[in-house]
Amino acid sequence: MAINLVLPFAFTIAVLISSSPAVADVDAAIELKEAVLTLDVGNFSEVVAQHPFIVVEFYAPWCGHCKQLAPEYKKAASVLRKNDPPVVLAKVDAYDERNKDLKDKYGVYSYPTIKIIKKGGSDVRGFGGPRDADGIVEYLKKQVGPASLELRSAEEAVHSIGDKGVVLVGVFPEFAGTEYENFMAVAEKMRADYDFFHTSDANILPHGDQTVKDPIIRLFKPFDELFVDSKDFGKDAIEKFIEVSGFPMVVTYDADPTNHKFLERYFRTPSAKAMLFVSFSDDRIESFKSHIHEAARQFTANNISFLIGDIADADRVFQYFGLRESDVPLLFVIASTGKYLNPTMDPDQIIPWLKQYIYGNLTPYVKSEPIPKVNDQPVKVVVADNIDNIVFNSGKNVLLEFYAPWCGHCRKFAPILDEIAVSLQDDEDVVIAKMDGTVNDIPTNFVVDGYPTLYFYSSSGNLLSYDDAMTAEEIISFINENRGPKAGAANARTQTDAVEEEEH
Repeated sequence: MAINLVLPFAFTIAVLISSSPAVADVDAAIELKEAVLTLDVGNFSEVVAQHPFIVVEFYAPWCGHCKQLAPEYKKAASVLRKNDPPVVLAKVDAYDERNKDLKDKYGVYSYPTIKIIKKGGSDVRGFGGPRDADGIVEYLKKQVGPASLELRSAEEAVHSIGDKGVVLVGVFPEFAGTEYENFMAVAEKMRADYDFFHTSDANILPHGDQTVKDPIIRLFKPFDELFVDSKDFGKDAIEKFIEVSGFPMVVTYDADPTNHKFLERYFRTPSAKAMLFVSFSDDRIESFKSHIHEAARQFTANNISFLIGDIADADRVFQYFGLRESDVPLLFVIASTGKYLNPTMDPDQIIPWLKQYIYGNLTPYVKSEPIPKVNDQPVKVVVADNIDNIVFNSGKNVLLEFYAPWCGHCRKFAPILDEIAVSLQDDEDVVIAKMDGTVNDIPTNFVVDGYPTLYFYSSSGNLLSYDDAMTAEEIISFINENRGPKAGAANARTQTDAVEEEEH
């Protein structure tokens, strides 16, 4: 069975407002009552249109990470509203169905997601800063200041660069000319994700060089070769230089918010994914890091993206892929050919095992829950090992929900699916079913970008996704409109037959 390799992932942050009198008048009453503005579909467009720079948190009331962020966010808002210019943080309940259009428009796939919205909504960027109050304040103050700051001394350079993440420094004989202007334009465009500085003295920089006279861009990073230079000052060339040289050979999955932008790009990249999860407190951690970096160097031409993750912070990934902590240290590869696992491994096994994957000598692993011994409820349980019998080979019209146990939307939809199943349980040609997408591999016939996802497979062999209102009435109407003809008695197999066959 081919595996579905869709990997949704995302993060974002908060709100800044203009100091113009008109804007202050509109928001004065709200600001007096709350440090963090509360927005919804009714006032969102108006408030965003009135502010050239605003930042919004999209949250869900049940989300644990949102609850952890809330007091820090509020504390930061109280400080930033007194800044010059004032910086105001806002929030939207993205779990509220009334705000669904906002959730979809701003690409909210996980909670909390925080977006920086500029120019009345025409420029939207992700928040790449910390999530504690002090970090939020520092990050957002930078966002309303100059896109690039001048470095005048070695002390300033050491303080500004350090090991905080990817930092760009432009070195210019004078702060004028095409090279300088292009650098500043890119700095403005990419400032949400990177820190930019400029100087006329390359000697003050870490790894400084007195011989540098021509304009140059030096990219500092706390990984791989630590710094890289470029003399190509075309705007597109500068952006590409930052994206390529500023991306780690091996991405780290941990609690550090500076890694979020790397993780988003990692999971969006159309390549095979090699992910090593280990406890960062393991006394062999340096050996694991050394071997996974060597693997990344050796297999750079094999279209494989590499990641090392701390099991202490990997609960979301393990939930999504249905992995077990007991298998750590765990190396697994997800590719178009399937999923491959190497559990409880030693560091020196990494490269030999990856070579076997590249040579095509490994058997794909198909994850499946056990086939239920009893499957007599109105909503039938589908697992990877019985999906062919219940969905594709049953000759029935099958509505299939892909869900996750931790998904709030799924819990909300569960009684609706039960209602649909009870309403149609006397129709022998219709099956209502569900499949836990976190513990069963999903065939490539289905594209599951999030939960819940609904598909309908008709008795005539048509596979349709369902994207309309999640109500019993609308879904039943959809089933009746798209169902195929009744199966012939000679070749029809009832769902009960399929389940009984599996049990024996």
